[in-house]
Amino acid sequence: MLEYRAAKPVVLSLVLLLACPLTASAETLTKQIDRPLPVSVAGLHLPEGFTASLVADNIGAARHIVVRDNGDIYVNLSEDRGRGGLVALRDTDGDVLANEVQYFAEGLEGTGIDIYQNYLYASSDTKLYRFALTDRELLPQADPELVISGFPVQGSHASKSFAFDASNHVYVNVGAPSNACQERTRFAGSAGVRPCLQLEQGGGIWQFSATQLDQQWSVDGKRFATGLRNSVALAWDNGTQHLYAVPHGRDQLNTLWPDFYDAEDNAELPAEEFHRIVEGGHYGWPYTYYDPKRNERMMAPEYGGNGEQKADGNYLAPLVALPAHWAPNDLVFYHSEQFPEAYQGGAFIAFHGSWNRAPEPQDGFKVVFIPFKNGKPAEGWQVFADGFAGRERVSRTGQAEFRPTGLAIGADGALYVADSVQGRIWRIAYQH
Repeated sequence: MLEYRAAKPVVLSLVLLLACPLTASAETLTKQIDRPLPVSVAGLHLPEGFTASLVADNIGAARHIVVRDNGDIYVNLSEDRGRGGLVALRDTDGDVLANEVQYFAEGLEGTGIDIYQNYLYASSDTKLYRFALTDRELLPQADPELVISGFPVQGSHASKSFAFDASNHVYVNVGAPSNACQERTRFAGSAGVRPCLQLEQGGGIWQFSATQLDQQWSVDGKRFATGLRNSVALAWDNGTQHLYAVPHGRDQLNTLWPDFYDAEDNAELPAEEFHRIVEGGHYGWPYTYYDPKRNERMMAPEYGGNGEQKADGNYLAPLVALPAHWAPNDLVFYHSEQFPEAYQGGAFIAFHGSWNRAPEPQDGFKVVFIPFKNGKPAEGWQVFADGFAGRERVSRTGQAEFRPTGLAIGADGALYVADSVQGRIWRIAYQH
């Protein structure tokens, strides 16, 4: 069974990289490719040739999802509800709809989930654990093994998404527990703390062994990258052999700094940033934000910015700048053959949707696609799946009928999308 240990003091050194600025790795793409989504299937609007099928409904507040080679589906839930933190789904009659639904891992609800070397890995807010999978059984037959424990207890941005590389490493997102590392959290006009001590324990990505058991975050973890507010959308791409992330950007520019920003700025700034993650990289939070209208990295107002001042360090620029406050919650790369050639090597992002664009409508309840060419983003970005919100105008986030939060590619090349509101799962396939 899992052990519950107290976290040890953090002894990792702070990596600010302010004295050794980093240059941008590529020109940032900001444009949206406007392509119609004419097809409405299972409530979703999809590109021509694609169809959506219902896999499951009302399974609980779904977060991330993984599909096994045999078609079995595993979902991490944000709420246990006395049934278990994970749910397993199996279709036994070949009609896509799961007719076997089983809950397990009581008390271990969270976000991240994946399969590595025939183990099902999943995370709570403070632990990463795994279950051995058998050839035929849907549910694991053994107790979970503890892989990493001791992650800091946080009141916000506590989700531990993770990704495996090709060299036996697992990368874990440790979010920063604030909006902008202010002296007084979310207090109008409060200055930012410099250096931001929250970067010692969060606001970055940590690297661990993927297979060693009983690791402690504060002892066995290596900070891989910093300056990332909360990278729930985190993935390793086997095509380019690189780690990528789409962190949640900061909020409330107008409400916290009304002298410098108006309501329109608050709705449109800052960009959600799609990044290639490099070891030792600093991605700008909390000292900066990325302005997609200027196509420039700007100094955050908590650190002396006024909406006009460029950042004073050459932090890494995003590969693609996406609309503000859409809340990127998952990321997968497409290397299967079912979808057309234009999708090969590209990235799908699940956006959970905004809460703070008022008085403008809330937006971003979508799955977006970024095409890749020669290992780099090309053209821009496009909406791939829409209609999740169930209405044209969403004034309050709670009005959204569904909110995409998890993505997975099946062995047959279909894209699976999980929803956090009603616990619905769709399978999106291309009709040749």
